Formats: sequence, structure tokens, C-alpha cells
Amino acid sequence: MANIYLKTGKEESLKRFHPWVFSGAIARIDGQPEEGDVVDLYTARGEFIAKGHYQVGSIAVRVLSFHQADVIDYAHWVRLLGLARTLRERIGLLTPANNTFRLVHGEGDHLPGLIIDLYGRTAVMQAHSAGMHRCRMELARALHEVMSDVVDHIYYKSEATLPFKADLFPENGYLLGGSDHFVALENGLQFHIDWLKGQKTGFFIDQRDNRALTERYAAGRSVLNMFCYTGGFSVYALRGGATLVHSVDSSAKATTLTNRNVELNFGADSRHAAYAEDAFKFLDAMEHRYDLIVLDPPAFAKHRDAVHNALQGYRKLNAKAFDKIGAGGILFTFSCSQAISREQFRTAVFTAAALSKRRVRILHQLTQPADHPVNIYHPEGEYLKGLVLYVE
Repeated sequence: MANIYLKTGKEESLKRFHPWVFSGAIARIDGQPEEGDVVDLYTARGEFIAKGHYQVGSIAVRVLSFHQADVIDYAHWVRLLGLARTLRERIGLLTPANNTFRLVHGEGDHLPGLIIDLYGRTAVMQAHSAGMHRCRMELARALHEVMSDVVDHIYYKSEATLPFKADLFPENGYLLGGSDHFVALENGLQFHIDWLKGQKTGFFIDQRDNRALTERYAAGRSVLNMFCYTGGFSVYALRGGATLVHSVDSSAKATTLTNRNVELNFGADSRHAAYAEDAFKFLDAMEHRYDLIVLDPPAFAKHRDAVHNALQGYRKLNAKAFDKIGAGGILFTFSCSQAISREQFRTAVFTAAALSKRRVRILHQLTQPADHPVNIYHPEGEYLKGLVLYVE
């Protein structure tokens, strides 16, 4: 095992249990670790401080343990996956009405670089680090041991998430089993899940609680769901008693999937229509004033360099919504950009509201659900920001 020695003073974040070591903090490396190897970390004075997966790049080490005696092996994975399951059981996610949830949320479950989402009897595993990629078969066996009563199939989907410079050549495919059943249940509603070709692991589980909140406000309202993707907000709004729901996405494939999910739950429901159009053009051209609008765009900023343009995008988008929403309307607006802080997003929305000259009140401040836990020592894990606004 290679040993990595930090520059003087660079151990302070690790003393606060932050799970990342940046390349600029490293003084020297004893040995020649390959990407994905487990390495031990030492202070400049030679004191052990942590161990983790090594990788070439800005984040050089993702910490797996702060205890020198810990062995990163099969038993380690079983123990942590077991703890992840226990948390989901204790927050009430494993129920007959719900088989869709996130089992592992990276640093939030002390498994940095690993995401595991469950859809019915299928688990979709996604690696964001070379270390988790190299451990994928061992992780799959540990996952099946911990979840054998729930999981029959494990699909690995990491072609688009691993660092391209690592030359890992990942291939998506089943590590266990192979399912042709692509329908999962969330809060009693059915959804087609495309984990083979869909975005992320196939579904945006992180909006589950916020979709349920939309259902509470939908009764008797006309609803516009922008950037609808799979139509999650639309399906919840229909169940909540909306009089009309329009789903908009620039992707025709997304609107087709939305229509399929509406039909799966409600048959041919005349209250719903989907439009494959650009969001800004749709908002400019629309004549109908909706009572409830959902703005859930893709990440406008995936890195720090894009923050300025992203904030302009959020201001522009929300300004159009304020201009178009009816009096007494409710606006659900979100940012899933990790590079955008909660304060920056709120300021962007505040600026849009001020430009509209309308009276606006905050009803709810939203974030990701409990199966996307945030490690208190790793605030970067809180990425989803949302506001529910009452517009007079």
C-alpha cells in the first residue's frame, strides 16, 4: 500500500472529517499507487490521519475511513451497505407502496464515489471514482448479500460518470441478473424507468418529496410542468386533482415517456397534454395563465466557471414564470447545480421577483429527501435547492 504525506497544515480539513483530499495538499507519495488503489494518508509529521481511494485529478483521495485499523475489504462494504439499508428502513421507505429510493448517496453514506438507486427488484449502481469502479464486482456481491430479499438484478451504469482521463473503459451492463421489467412504484404511483439509456440512473428520485408536495397544492389548479423529463410532477399533480396539466420538455423522447407514465396511472386522461418545445420559447408564446408552475431545469452550472451564466439563466427563467403565472399562483422553482449555493439561487429568484414587481411570499424552502443524506462534515453533498412561492 502506498503512503501519501500532506503538506504542513493541510490535514486540518481531515481533522474536521471532510472526506476529500485535493491534489494541491499532497507533499509526496511513497510508492506508485494506481488509480483506484487504497492509500494511507499521513500528516507532514508522519501521523496517520485517514485512508481512501487514490485518483489522479483535483480530488486526489476520497476518504473511506479515519481509523488505521480498518481494512477496506468485502466485510467493510457489507457493513456500510447494511447501515445504508437500516437508515432507509428507519425513515420508512421500504413499503408496499414504494420500491423506488436511493440506497447509497456517496459521502452521505460514507461510500464516496458510489451511488445506488433501487427500482423495484433492480438496483442501479453508478461509480464516480476509479476506486469504486475497480471494486464494482465485490460491491455487487456485498449489495446482493445485504439486499437479497429485495434485489434480484444489479445494473452497472458508469460510462458517463467516471473520470475520462483514468482510462478505465467502463461498460454499462448487468453485474447480476437481467431484468425486462422497467416499471417501479413511488408513493403508490407507477413509473417507467429507463436505467439503460435514461439520465442519471433513470429517474430523479431526489424530487420524490417535492413531487408529493406538488400533489398537495394541485387540487383545482391548472399546472405547467417545465423540463418534465419523465413527468413525475405531472403525474402527482393529476392525482392531486389538477384540472389541467401541461408537460413541457425540449426532448420529444421525454414527452413521450411522460405520456406513457400518465397513461400508466390514469389511462387516457384528457386533463393532460405534453409539448416538445424549448422552455423559454414556450413561456414567451403561452397565452394561458397557469395557477401552478414547476421549474425543474437541468443543472445550469456543473462547475464553478459556469456560475455567472447559470445565475443569469435562473433569473431569466424565473422572471418569465413570474410574468406568466396567474394571480394567487404557486411557483415551485429548483436548482440542482452543486456549484450554485442556496444563497445565490435565492438571490437570483429574488431579483426575478423584483423585476416582475409582484408581491411574492415564500411558503417552503426545499432540499433533497432523506435517502440523499448530507454528511455534516461534507456540505458539498447538499446540491438540491428549491423554493415554493405564492405570487399575488
